[in-house]
Amino acid sequence: MTDDSVSRLATVSAELQRAAKLGDHATPTLIAVSKTHDADTIRPLLEAGHRVFGENRVQEAAAKWPALRDGYDGVELHLIGQLQSNKAADAVALFDVIHTVDRPSLITALAEAMDKSDQRPDCFLQVNIGEEEQKGGCAIAEAPAMLEQARAAGLPIVGLMAIPPHGVDAAPYFALLAKMARELGVAKLSMGMSEDYEVAAMLGASHVRIGSALFGARG
Repeated sequence: MTDDSVSRLATVSAELQRAAKLGDHATPTLIAVSKTHDADTIRPLLEAGHRVFGENRVQEAAAKWPALRDGYDGVELHLIGQLQSNKAADAVALFDVIHTVDRPSLITALAEAMDKSDQRPDCFLQVNIGEEEQKGGCAIAEAPAMLEQARAAGLPIVGLMAIPPHGVDAAPYFALLAKMARELGVAKLSMGMSEDYEVAAMLGASHVRIGSALFGARG
């Protein structure tokens, strides 16, 4: 596993660089999605110098990352899964970036938690880019008002995040998200996963969220 994950990291990093160059964009930040993987599985990437990781659940991240962070300087932890409002304070305390701001109640909860803790992790507004009922994210039409509310509440919204529908060409959805970001005046794009990260990099992703292409099947 050690050799495999480190080798995959090098391969994916090179592919991201190449794809971003083709699209005339900067190479995106690679978020290694370590959800469901234990410390022994994560540590080889830390030893190889990688420092940016993503988790889906606050409770799982809280169980393994404080100890890992003690051993490695410069770790940046991203919350990429849906966040319940009652976990907002825990998320603010634990994560450096939150990718899934998607509703008014969560904006309120995060703003209160940030004000109390004096910690202000960067945030992405999640957009339901494929308008799928089962997925999180605000509706496309609601994004401007949601962004305005988040900014008014003091959330540092730095970009947009989306997950396109599974099994179809992701490019039109990534292009739409990039267009929305330009219109809304936000700079960053959290888009692209193991199956479509090269397309995302070509279309201007600032962050890609990659799990199985690095770690193999989920633990």
